[in-house]
Amino acid sequence: MSPVPSGSPSSDRQLPPVIALRNITRTYKMGDSEVHALAGVSLVIERGEFVAIMGASGSGKSTMMNIIGCLDVPSSGRYWLDGVDVRGLDETRLARVRNRKIGFVFQSFNLIPRTSALANIELPMLYAGVHAKERRARALAALDLVGLSSRAGHMPSEMSGGQQQRVAVARALVTNPALILADEPTGNLDTHASDEVMNVFESLNRAGRTVVLITHEPDIAERTKRTVRLRDGLIISDENTTRGPRRAEMGAAR
Repeated sequence: MSPVPSGSPSSDRQLPPVIALRNITRTYKMGDSEVHALAGVSLVIERGEFVAIMGASGSGKSTMMNIIGCLDVPSSGRYWLDGVDVRGLDETRLARVRNRKIGFVFQSFNLIPRTSALANIELPMLYAGVHAKERRARALAALDLVGLSSRAGHMPSEMSGGQQQRVAVARALVTNPALILADEPTGNLDTHASDEVMNVFESLNRAGRTVVLITHEPDIAERTKRTVRLRDGLIISDENTTRGPRRAEMGAAR
């Protein structure tokens, strides 16, 4: 199975949004006080979009990422992930949906030391019970997509930071998720390595992948197609990065 299947635009239009948030709030208890991390956020991200979510510290962007990634649950509101209403799912079912629908890319790569690039990429498929022969074929195909087929046997310590992050992107692809969710994926990289990683994300999006980046770097956000900015737990702007302002889809979740 190819890690990046192609699909016709007409078939995509018949499918639900990858992300649909409606009036999401998240409140945390801090001693006797409450912190309102999200204060009623609505957002729709359609299949095939390439979106940056930005905001200063305390804006709510990390909380939004955790909710989108099914790592946290909202205090109120509703969230559909690829058409699945995640409200009310117990931890086991939530973990199953998360593992099946989302490919994560983290700032710190999260590769297993003393384990080859190929084995790192195979790991999520091992947990999913994929047969060894198919695991290897899909992992090699994913490595080729990120331009690292020659590094299959290399350990993380034998690769640059940019190469390690590209391996992490390949690992995120192999379960064929509906969404690639990347948390500050260039935060630990120099300019050249950041450019390499962003080239990979752009290529994946051109192939039809839905990619959401959490970033504080304006130059990284400019390479996406849409930028959503948060402040004080609310969306303050939602713009097409290359084509000017777009209307924030408040309350438009289906």
